[in-house]
Parts: sequence; C-alpha cells; structure tokens
Amino acid sequence: MVKIKYYIFALMWLLRKVLFPVSLVYGLVVYLRNRCYDWGVFRSKSYKTPIICIGNLNVGGTGKTPMVELLISLLQEKYKVAVLSRGYRRKSKGFVLANTDSTVNDLGDEPYQIHKKFKNVEVAVDTNRQNGIAILEKDLNPDIILLDDAFQHRKVKPGFSILLTAFDSLYSSDWYLPTGNLRDSRREAKRADILVITKSPPESSETEHVKIKHKLGPKPHQKTFFSYLDYDRNLQGNGKLKHTDDLKGEKITLVTGIANPSPLIYFLEENGISFEHLSFKDHHNFNAQEIEMIKSKPNILTTEKDFVRLKNEVPSNYIEIKHVFFGNGLEELKANLEEFMNQYS
Repeated sequence: MVKIKYYIFALMWLLRKVLFPVSLVYGLVVYLRNRCYDWGVFRSKSYKTPIICIGNLNVGGTGKTPMVELLISLLQEKYKVAVLSRGYRRKSKGFVLANTDSTVNDLGDEPYQIHKKFKNVEVAVDTNRQNGIAILEKDLNPDIILLDDAFQHRKVKPGFSILLTAFDSLYSSDWYLPTGNLRDSRREAKRADILVITKSPPESSETEHVKIKHKLGPKPHQKTFFSYLDYDRNLQGNGKLKHTDDLKGEKITLVTGIANPSPLIYFLEENGISFEHLSFKDHHNFNAQEIEMIKSKPNILTTEKDFVRLKNEVPSNYIEIKHVFFGNGLEELKANLEEFMNQYS
C-alpha cells in the first residue's frame, strides 16, 4: 500500500511538471483578468452593507471555515451577521437561504456546518455573489456580510479583506495551477487588509515569523498575524467516544475528506493516538460502498466538515478546531474589525 501511494504521488508530481506550459497560459489569463478590473474594463460592485471577504490565493486548506466561525463569534453579539458562500459541491442551484429543513446537499458541507453551529446567523449560498448580496440586503438587511472563499471573485468589492496562507505552503513560494496550487496572482495579495499565516506550529518562534513576513513582503497598510489550530479534546458527534483520551488503546479509523489533514494527523500522533487513516479528496461525497466500508470500522474519528456528510450514515466522532493567534493578535483583529464597522455607523 505504501509503495502504491508513493508511485501515485510520483506520477502526480511528474504530471504537474509536464503541464507547466498549461500553467503559463493559466497565469496569463489570470493576469489579464485582474488588469481588466484594475483598468475599469470589468467593474467591481460596492455595497452599502459592510462586507468582509475571507479567502486565499492558492487552493488547499488554509482554515477559511474556522476563520469565518471566529469572525462570527467576534461579531454576532453586536451585529446581525450573514454569511454568503458559493456552496461548493452542493446539489441545489441558484440562491439558497438556510432554514431548519436545509440539508448538506442544499448548502454544501462548510455552509451547512456554519448554519448548524450558529443558530442566530443567516447563511446563504449562491455562485453569483452579486445576486446573493442583493437578496440578502433586500430580504434580511444584515449589519454585516461575511463572504466565504471570495478573495478571487472581483465582481464584488468588499470593504475589508482577510487573506489566509498556510505556514508550510506560502503563496509567495507557489506557482500557478496545475503545476502549483495558485489560483490567483501573488501580486493580488496587495488587496488584502490583513494577512493571516495559519496552521503555524505552536512552538514556532518570533524569528521564524519575521522570516516569513520578509518572504510575504506585506504592504505598509497591511497587518500580519500568525495563528495555529487548536484542537478541542472533548469529542463531538454521535459516536461512543467522548474525549481524546478515550482514543488511546482503541482501534481508531480516521476519515478525512479535506485538503490538508496533516495538522490533525500531527496532533493525534503527538498525543500518542494510533489510527488507520482513510484519506479522501476535499469535499468528497461518500458513495454507498464507501459508507459500508467505513461502517465496518469500530471507532470512526473524522473532521467536523466530514461529519456533516457522514452523520446520518455512520456513527462517528469529530474534533472541533479553532484559530488561536500568537501574542495579542486576536485583540488587534478585534480592534481592526471594530474600526471597520465604525466607518458605517
């Protein structure tokens, strides 16, 4: 099995290199598209409602959903918050506003996760962000709209943008798809108000942070924060285990359908937890055969995003995660958000 995985990885690496000319064409298209917005050939629309965009430049997990959840927790007590996402891999079409009857197929896994967790927050999905915002403003009149995974969608001009990049896969060291993971130009980072280097090792030093800041080269107007993922040791879900300590000595199967499960794997291994890992692609929709195979395992551990797709089929537990900022980063972020919102009062 290890040999097979190695050969698949080697084949994918080779294929990416062979497709380098395609990445040049992709990069040219991205460049021209952005210049058309910069020159006014294409128009970005502004809105009366405060809009915060959360996104990244390269594909792969940078922790966007936990960041949206963090922003909700910081804003919901004082403001009426709405979240708009495209609803990746949902089975519905057009604009959908979450309600008590909504399913993961209606919204997509991440918006559904947010909807179930924050009862007083309006969650909507629409691939057309302009249309989604217009409906939210007309029907719900929120105090603020959080645009999830929208940094590259320039048809909307947000009032405030937060750009995420993972500690071990900085956009500054990446290249365009399909050779690399960039879906937008590195130079577009200048549009962000805040840069957050996520998934930093908790033990990383200030010296390492300074080196990374130098690599990213933030503009004078940009704040740069570092965060790491913190794992709640109290397990959630409909499985029989209640705490990470309960995982020790048990036969555990970790099921992940996320872009980068490495931080979770590291956390489990560091805590002396042995497990079998079933890894699927990001946002994977489990078929009947896979469900039956997973159900045959004694103790299923998964991510929160995967749990919303598995919970009706497979008893399982998941570990909640959240961003924790180094130093006084969280307090500075709160101050930046309040300053932004005061512009609209």
